[in-house]
Amino acid sequence: MHHDDSWGPPPPRPPFALRLRFGLSVLFLPLWWLLLVALALAMITFAFVAEILTIIPGFEKGFERTTSRFVEWVPVWPAWCVTWPELRHEGDADYYRARAEGKVAGLTRKQLAAREAGKAPPPGPYDIPVRDYRAAGAGHVVGVARAQGWELSHDRPSDPARIVRLRRLPEAP
Repeated sequence: MHHDDSWGPPPPRPPFALRLRFGLSVLFLPLWWLLLVALALAMITFAFVAEILTIIPGFEKGFERTTSRFVEWVPVWPAWCVTWPELRHEGDADYYRARAEGKVAGLTRKQLAAREAGKAPPPGPYDIPVRDYRAAGAGHVVGVARAQGWELSHDRPSDPARIVRLRRLPEAP
């Protein structure tokens, strides 16, 4: 377990600032999603045109890599938005503990379902954003994850103020 204070819960956000961010989220989040849909449609349109360019060596692999990076980089729920549950439960450690535990349990279920189906699980690391553990702290996520066979990712380090990145421990032979 991490004993550094940065792995503990951050201080609650001021109520006025939280309400203001929630109001701005209600206004701007639909525009954000509209922008994401427009970008997705533009990429699909470019993909149809790019079919001609597949004769260039390496173009297809580069386009796939760019598309996957875009999907990883652009969040559906950006860090600047405040959702209704976040507004209602700011500072409620029990709520955030349950939310973090549910998120880790969901990742574990997906891993086990893939193994039972004989498929390879999706490649990690798996990210748990601060909006899922805010009042419980990143250290709580790490403790719950370790109990279910996870560890912190070494490839892409976690930032406890923003995100916890997990990877599944290798199965024992």
